[in-house]
Amino acid sequence: MELKCKCHGLSGSCEVKTCWWSQPDFRLIGDYLKDKYDSASEMVVEKHRESRGWVETLRPKYGFFKPPTEGDLIYYQPSPNFCHPDTVTGSFGTSQRVCNASSHGIDGCELLCCGRGHDTRTEERTEKCLCVFHWCCYVSCQECLRVYDVHTCK
Repeated sequence: MELKCKCHGLSGSCEVKTCWWSQPDFRLIGDYLKDKYDSASEMVVEKHRESRGWVETLRPKYGFFKPPTEGDLIYYQPSPNFCHPDTVTGSFGTSQRVCNASSHGIDGCELLCCGRGHDTRTEERTEKCLCVFHWCCYVSCQECLRVYDVHTCK
């Protein structure tokens, strides 16, 4: 939470100041969590015997990185692979998913198809077009046949 304040008075003279706690901007939170995720440390679970019995502790998997601090994210199990179907995680995989061939983002064919490539097919769609508003009260449209390239993951 962050403290936000607003001044009240003639020309913003701040005779009266009202403050409240507010949640930060959603994008700010998302960027912060993405940075944490990208720098998460992989850990290994070690079992060792102590006077109270077997104890599990976590240690960094790679000693050449700095150890995580209290504010860092850690993980000890790899993320599931969502590229291929997996009944355990409920993932259907990305085969046959529609992708955007011109995008370099998460909807782009290269990333979404996990490097497997994509197929392209041409589709004809009937859509409403050349719509005209008639005074008063209705719109009339023609139907046009449009051709689209549809890209799907292999």
